[in-house]
Amino acid sequence: MTISTTNNNGQVTLHIGGRLDTSVAAQTASEIDNQLKECGSIRELTCDASELEYISSSGLRVLLALAKRNPKFSIKEVQPDVYQIFEMTGFTKIMSVKKAMRRFSVDGCKEIGRGGVGVVYRISEDTIIKVFREGTTIGDVQTEITMAKEAFVLGMPTAISFDIVRVGNQYGLVYELLNADTLSTCIKREPARIDEFAHLYANLFRQLHSISVPTDGSIPNALDRERKAIRIISRYFDAPSTDLLMRIIDTIPQANRLLHCDLQTKNAMMQNNELMLIDMGEVGYGHPIVDLGHSYSAMMALVGNYEQIIGIPEETCKSLWNKMIRYYFEGESEDYVKHRIEQIEVVGCVRNFTWLSLSNSFPDEVIRTCQQLFEERITKRKDHILAVCDTFNDWKL
Repeated sequence: MTISTTNNNGQVTLHIGGRLDTSVAAQTASEIDNQLKECGSIRELTCDASELEYISSSGLRVLLALAKRNPKFSIKEVQPDVYQIFEMTGFTKIMSVKKAMRRFSVDGCKEIGRGGVGVVYRISEDTIIKVFREGTTIGDVQTEITMAKEAFVLGMPTAISFDIVRVGNQYGLVYELLNADTLSTCIKREPARIDEFAHLYANLFRQLHSISVPTDGSIPNALDRERKAIRIISRYFDAPSTDLLMRIIDTIPQANRLLHCDLQTKNAMMQNNELMLIDMGEVGYGHPIVDLGHSYSAMMALVGNYEQIIGIPEETCKSLWNKMIRYYFEGESEDYVKHRIEQIEVVGCVRNFTWLSLSNSFPDEVIRTCQQLFEERITKRKDHILAVCDTFNDWKL
């Protein structure tokens, strides 16, 4: 048996490894007691069982004794075979016991998608995995699962993850998607079908925006999240700049439609000629102009390399979006569509910069590029932007 402890201001982690059976139970209990005494006052005790290979009934009694002496006691990172013992003996019903996550490697796997919070890889013909950025918490990952389930229940074709895994020090979500490709891949493989793909892309947006979201549920208000993102990027931009972004957001009409908020062509998967959504971490409710503005930012005004980020050439990307938006407003006049695009573009200006809130580790070069673009895209066009904002209320749902 191996035993060690780490202490973070009274939050103590007990690490145990090896086989905790009858032959070592008494000695192990004594050693644990000695190490915990050296920790002083313990507010919370967590047993890290990632290296525990086996536990007998005598070993279980050692942990039960710890639980009785420490009201805030939990066991984490339990390997599947050992977890089965905890489950069969009823321990999972009387204390917090968390199974260890499976570990994956994406070495040699094909990247099929890349967004603000992670990268999507194909593991096998029927399995993909989204690997989150370093620093993403388990709470963030669980929120994405919740948003996907909420959208699915509301009627959207959404890929649902069946497992949370570890990829090195990062979290990953595993999805089963048999013979599915991103919309970007489909367009690149069959460019002659761009009109058909644009129609499907528009229909996906229209399906989303036809759904009313209960505002007292777990799906957040998209405008609140935009405001939070603007406050975060204030570390990169001066107060007049972030105030202008906030003015744009504050003029957007309130609404309760379902929004994806990052629906570019690498976040839509084609399966059996049907599009379904992935990367659900930014789902919210609000006015469709927010969703379409985010897509404009990615597809028409991307800060970065189109081939690397979206997966298709810039010219193809812009052609697809322009076709999509006309299908989205099918039946309306060209003047009407141009007016809506002007409004969407202004909202897209916000997303051009709020994506910097997704991480605090962007290179200085990226920050400088965004600061220069802010001057060109927003500061020099301030009067025009504010004039367009004054027209937002003519977009009735």
